[in-house]
Amino acid sequence: MNRTNTSTPDDQSETDESPPEQTDGQPAVGDPPGEPATEGTNVSRRRFLEGIGIASLLGIGQSAADDDPLFQMGGLNPVDDPIGNYPYRDWEDLYREQWDWDSVSRSTHSVNCTGSCSWNVYVKNGQVWREEQAGDYPRFDESLPDPNPRGCQKGACYTDYVNADERIKHPLKRVGERGEGKWQRISWDEALTEIAEHVVDEVQAGRYDAISGFTPIPAMSPISFASGSRLINLLGGVSHSFYDWYSDLPPGQPITWGTQTDNAESADWYNADYIIAWGSNINVTRIPDAKYFLESGYNGTKRVGVFTDYSQTAIHTDEWLSPDSGTDTALALGMSQTIVDEGLYDEAHLKEQTDMPLLVRQDTGKFLRASEVPSVSTDADRPEWMLLMLDSNGRLHEAPGSLGERDGQKDYSKSIELDFDPQLDGETTVRTEDGRVRVRTVWAELRDELSTWDPETVHEETAVGKETYQRVAREFAEADKAKIIQGKGVNDWYHNDLGNRALQLLVTLTGNLGEQGTGLDHYVGQEKIWTFHGWKSLSFPTGNVRGVPTTLWTYYHAGILDNTDADTAAKIRESIDKGWMPVYPEERDDGSRPDPSTMFVWRGNYFNQAKGNVAVEEELWPKLDLVVDINFRMDSTALYSDIVLPTASHYEKHDLSMTDMHTYVHPFTPAVEPLGESKTDWQIFRELAAKIQEVATERGVGPISDRKFDRDIDLQSVYDDFVRDWETGEADALAEDRAACEYILEHSEESNPSESDHQITFADTVEQPQRLLAAGDHWTSDIEDGAAYTPWKDFVQDKNPWPTVTGRQQYYIDHDWFLELGEQLPTHKEGPTQTGGDYPMEYNTPHGRWSIHSTWRDNEKLLRLQRGEPIVYLHPEDAAERGIEDGDTVEVFNDLASVELQAKIYPSSQRGTARMYFAWERFQFDGDTNFNSLVPMYMKPTQLVQYPEDSGEHLYFFPNYWGPTGVNSDVRVDVRKGGGESE
Repeated sequence: MNRTNTSTPDDQSETDESPPEQTDGQPAVGDPPGEPATEGTNVSRRRFLEGIGIASLLGIGQSAADDDPLFQMGGLNPVDDPIGNYPYRDWEDLYREQWDWDSVSRSTHSVNCTGSCSWNVYVKNGQVWREEQAGDYPRFDESLPDPNPRGCQKGACYTDYVNADERIKHPLKRVGERGEGKWQRISWDEALTEIAEHVVDEVQAGRYDAISGFTPIPAMSPISFASGSRLINLLGGVSHSFYDWYSDLPPGQPITWGTQTDNAESADWYNADYIIAWGSNINVTRIPDAKYFLESGYNGTKRVGVFTDYSQTAIHTDEWLSPDSGTDTALALGMSQTIVDEGLYDEAHLKEQTDMPLLVRQDTGKFLRASEVPSVSTDADRPEWMLLMLDSNGRLHEAPGSLGERDGQKDYSKSIELDFDPQLDGETTVRTEDGRVRVRTVWAELRDELSTWDPETVHEETAVGKETYQRVAREFAEADKAKIIQGKGVNDWYHNDLGNRALQLLVTLTGNLGEQGTGLDHYVGQEKIWTFHGWKSLSFPTGNVRGVPTTLWTYYHAGILDNTDADTAAKIRESIDKGWMPVYPEERDDGSRPDPSTMFVWRGNYFNQAKGNVAVEEELWPKLDLVVDINFRMDSTALYSDIVLPTASHYEKHDLSMTDMHTYVHPFTPAVEPLGESKTDWQIFRELAAKIQEVATERGVGPISDRKFDRDIDLQSVYDDFVRDWETGEADALAEDRAACEYILEHSEESNPSESDHQITFADTVEQPQRLLAAGDHWTSDIEDGAAYTPWKDFVQDKNPWPTVTGRQQYYIDHDWFLELGEQLPTHKEGPTQTGGDYPMEYNTPHGRWSIHSTWRDNEKLLRLQRGEPIVYLHPEDAAERGIEDGDTVEVFNDLASVELQAKIYPSSQRGTARMYFAWERFQFDGDTNFNSLVPMYMKPTQLVQYPEDSGEHLYFFPNYWGPTGVNSDVRVDVRKGGGESE
């Protein structure tokens, strides 16, 4: 379908033969239709109204404007009969026409925001005319606020993208340097042939593991995610993680709770009696869900905000705490110290549900194991992982549910329920095979750690008032149902794992887990997909996946390993050598390791989001022979690619959408045909698979043996395998996007429960959003009728072992690296110093209100709602010291780069912070830099471990579950006015 951009009212139609003759009282050239010029002047009504507005803003009185016809009131014609004779009527037609349409389609927006909001898309004359929130989510609990509507100002202007100038309408091939913006339009056949020939070369040469695919967040559009992942998997290529790379993954959760992030759906906020919003700017980054936080106040919920700045959420809390940047961990430990010291903890919960009663050897710092104590007789298959407690009489007992008696990480055949009363604060001497050894409980160790975080120390470290934070700690502990909503403000730091563990400790100490209205909810990125099995088998049909932690892969291939400190470099190499963390391409038999050669990016903006941005551009990108970006708009990654393929917009395809913020699934459906020559992601990778099969067949390329997995990579059947249903063997079953949607719904427990005859179909989701029917085994509670989803019930209520070494919430980690670094328990540490250089200011890049990552950062409508260009927010005193005024052009700089942008005075900030809301595109800055150019790249060694070291049932690399996170904070900068030289 042919669609063109709608002209603005002042545009002249290309079919106009000549401009209209200009006469007094008639429209002048360029005047909007229906707006006659004033009599006796050449001032249009629009110009007149603009002038009146300007005069008011400037404070110009009538006397000052008497000589300017623009401000004279005699120019407008009187209207005697405004109903029957009114010359300014075109606006009425425009208003009416927005309620006139040809068709309505249900769709949503495939962006990493966790929103997953259902929208109706209105089409007229083949054009998307407008969108509005669908508002028909079925209610499952009448006592909670209505889930309708869901949406935000970004989704409300996605229409702008459908026909936007930045839409990519045809395949493009780079003809200049990467990033130069010089392109040649080529045909689909030319583009696919060039890519296919390169891919066949790489696979045939055995470099299939040099082919990478990067795409984030399957929950936001699993069919589009699966499209490229499916082909990469068939080729033997590498699939990249994203949740850890974006510094969204909270590593404290797999450390302590042994599972990927699990959260209550946002409706559960309303069930809490006490909520702490800790570094989660809900009113900015969770707009569709903010109502549950705001309306909980009407339910009597006390809301406390913990933010360094007086944020848009802090202004709606009952109390605001402002710790110094990077000291959240110290504050949480101080609150825990208050709870423990004043006996406000839940003793029963700690004894049964946590590792606090477990015994720790004082000679090695390791857990005491049954295999080490001759007097303990055990039936455990692995007595070296059968851990011990003391009962109230001082006798040793095996801790039920320990890894030693379980079959793998998750084994619900055992129970952690106790038939004895363990000592919480125990200490004794035990005769072991090594002689007599002093042992203490984890609780005793924790109390020692917390004693160092006394009120004086916490106040000195955080600047939060001693009485204030202790009172908040007491209130939290004494509330019937308390909850923490943790955000990216805690997670961006180098020691984010310690921060996570410290915040988790607060809900554990108080027993606020496994019940409605409780828990720690971490919503940063749509890390988890409900329809897991269907998505996984669609995305990775061979069942063998080369997954890689993107942080480590980037670090390794961008040459950063050679420039880091010796201890970190040694631990990175040890982790790789031991196979704890994979790096691809793999090391060959001769000890060599090829460079990555090929990068596919779709549904993401890797180049723009890259930490260590300078190293990525200078070291990693030149190693890539071919970068292919599949995109609907020209973003930073597309600009630095070799071939760009035009994909369908969100209103032009079939797909699904879901989020852990709610328990519904709803669809994308095509409201209009894809613009220009664009195709859906599924179509693009399907046609690429066909072209690869064609090229391989013409060349006679035989099967290539996969050196890691027991399979052959057969390029002559790669298309046939792409469209085949691997579950049934049916050929061509998955040729179309809609069929792939049905596949996911049919093969997932959440939408097609094994114990029910009820199944959710794609047509059902089009009718209205469908609440999911069950929860698969990657969730920790079931979906219950009439109740908001809340995690951890499997463990807290059903007494199943937590998927950790101890079978409990585990705050003590006895891995050698944790012991060496003094992090076996949660503690507070300052981050790396002088990262970026010895400069006086912290650099902070939070999520903003006017975009979702880089999507909408270039949207004209949203740019008009702010200053329209990259901005750095400065405290007035910091600005004054540097001679900077609001609106000045300044440079933010450190040893890595200098970025030019506009200064905004921000009194709500703390001193010493330069804050740039992130994700501005590179082409929006002067010079070849962006917000990440100032950010170095580094990794924390504790996030590279496997635990247990030999088998890894607790901590093991799995994409987006466990791996090193990217780090955005702990960066030093300074700011200067006007681009002057630094002293």
